[in-house]
Amino acid sequence: MKKVRNSEQNVPLGEVRVIAGLWRGRKLPVLNAEGLRPTTDRMKETLFNWLMMDIANARCLDCFAGSGSLGIEALSRQAQAVVFLEKFANATHQLKKNLISLKCDKGTVIHTDSLSYLSQKNTTEPFDIIFVDPPFHQGFVPQVLTHLANNDWLANNSLIYIETEKTHPPLNLPENWQVIKEKTAGQVVCRLVKTNNF
Repeated sequence: MKKVRNSEQNVPLGEVRVIAGLWRGRKLPVLNAEGLRPTTDRMKETLFNWLMMDIANARCLDCFAGSGSLGIEALSRQAQAVVFLEKFANATHQLKKNLISLKCDKGTVIHTDSLSYLSQKNTTEPFDIIFVDPPFHQGFVPQVLTHLANNDWLANNSLIYIETEKTHPPLNLPENWQVIKEKTAGQVVCRLVKTNNF
């Protein structure tokens, strides 16, 4: 990740690149913070190849948004709306700035702890696509999947992208969910899960 420097706050920044769509080739600044691990371009390209027929007009939820790389890529590829959940205030602030620089009003950034937020019943429209890319080695994925299943976050036949470390225990999915795509690259495993909630 190329290093640039924020002259006002003297905070080191990196960059993520939008691969395709409305903002193809745009490079956006992101914080170089501990635990902030943007999905690589290679994995991102694989993911959006998987989602090619589903992303347009989809409502997306970007859990543990961090740099917002996945949600912004979704918006660039004509997603209807993306809700970004991010715990760290500096990352939230940078994500909001990036959406403003893109002149994008279809992204909503919520400064919150994702697990706490998802543990509540969803009172908005359910989501078609959910990105679950938490910090590694924290055991967050099983909790997130339980909350998504139990609290009305999922549209019928929604898709959940899950990125974990290679050593992560096997996913214990509801019997009506299935892994439809899977790829390992180095120490990272990516899966696309299809749900059926009715």
